[in-house]
Amino acid sequence: MQHNWSRHLRYTLASLAGTTLAGLYLGYPLYGLISGLGAYMLWNLYQIHRLAQWLAAPNDTTEAPQSIGIWGILFEKLHKLNQNHLQTLDRLRARIDRIQESTNAMRDGVIMTNARGTMEWWNGSAEYLLGFRRNTDQGQYIFNLIRTPAFRSYFDAKNYHEPLEIHSPSRPHIHLQIQISLFGNDDRLIVAKDVTRLHQLEQMRRDFVSNVSHEMRTPLTVISGYLETLADNAGDLPAKWQRAINTMGTQSSRMEALITDLILLSRIETSEHTQSNTPTDIDCLVRQICQDARTLSGKKQHEITFEASGAHFLKGDEYQLRSAFSNLIFNAVKYTPAKGQVSVFWSTNSEGGHLSVKDSGSGIDEIHLPRLTERFYRADPSRHKDTGGTGLGLAIVKHALINHDGSLEIRSQLGKGSEFTCHFPADRLIEGPEK
Repeated sequence: MQHNWSRHLRYTLASLAGTTLAGLYLGYPLYGLISGLGAYMLWNLYQIHRLAQWLAAPNDTTEAPQSIGIWGILFEKLHKLNQNHLQTLDRLRARIDRIQESTNAMRDGVIMTNARGTMEWWNGSAEYLLGFRRNTDQGQYIFNLIRTPAFRSYFDAKNYHEPLEIHSPSRPHIHLQIQISLFGNDDRLIVAKDVTRLHQLEQMRRDFVSNVSHEMRTPLTVISGYLETLADNAGDLPAKWQRAINTMGTQSSRMEALITDLILLSRIETSEHTQSNTPTDIDCLVRQICQDARTLSGKKQHEITFEASGAHFLKGDEYQLRSAFSNLIFNAVKYTPAKGQVSVFWSTNSEGGHLSVKDSGSGIDEIHLPRLTERFYRADPSRHKDTGGTGLGLAIVKHALINHDGSLEIRSQLGKGSEFTCHFPADRLIEGPEK
């Protein structure tokens, strides 16, 4: 390049020298130099005009202007740059087309919006699942098309660790799971998945458990009643029959406890998100449960203490809260050795209310902690008659807390006891009962 520029400069100087010598030969050397400079300027202006015309609409079919000297080199370099640029655009366009084709092949709806919710692009599945129309909805706010308040709150919160489930705005029979991801300058990538089948199966499971539990309760009550009658008159029966009746009575009681927990869990699950604003006195409620726990402890003489600080009124369903707290406290009593300690604390801070149940029991291996709230999961597979419960207690706690926007935190180590903490959001705390 440097060599070509030097050669062009030499040619230019030689041309100017030639016009100057011609002017000198005619007796006007200055005019000769001015004429040479003028011709050189006109030639450059002409090349600039050609360049401007070519740059106005360069494409892969438009040939670059032909010239000599530095202009020829410039046209050639610009033409190569333009060709590379067009090839890069073609590759990017092909890649984008392929991405859009693959995204359109997805069964899940995919929507791209900016930070304010303006819709920029969506695939075909989004049109079916959410009722979008490509001709009229481009550039619309997504809140104008998905008018569920929960979706607006979910979109603005920027907390997308858990998906949101809503009904389709255009097809109410379709149940959707919405998951949002942030990218770019707070832009959103929204994925809508059809979970109608899973939702129906879950509802069928709940209905089945609820119906079977209720149907089993009646015959089991009859059986338990006759067993109690036989047990009351066991003195008139042979010894081997007394033992059989006692064993059947014990197992009947365990089945009744299981059915009761199944019905309770079904009731809590089907109530979904509670909007109850009834103030519940946590201090009074937990003190009652602790008194019941002392009765449950009996001869084991556990040391059960309760301390409370801060606001102790919580908006919610007292029945569900009692079920959750009693499960935690009674479990602590059951799994703590005789004369052990069970400490219950209620406290509040800027994040909300917290109920902690801490025991001095044998603790739970960390491998079990992620699954403790699953239905029927047991950290102790032995199902010992003294400690084995129904396996539904922590599932009841979990769903009761979900219905109150809360969460359950579990900490435990083998040989060092366990601590279960219920967390409630600050907006459910109140200073006292509403009048």
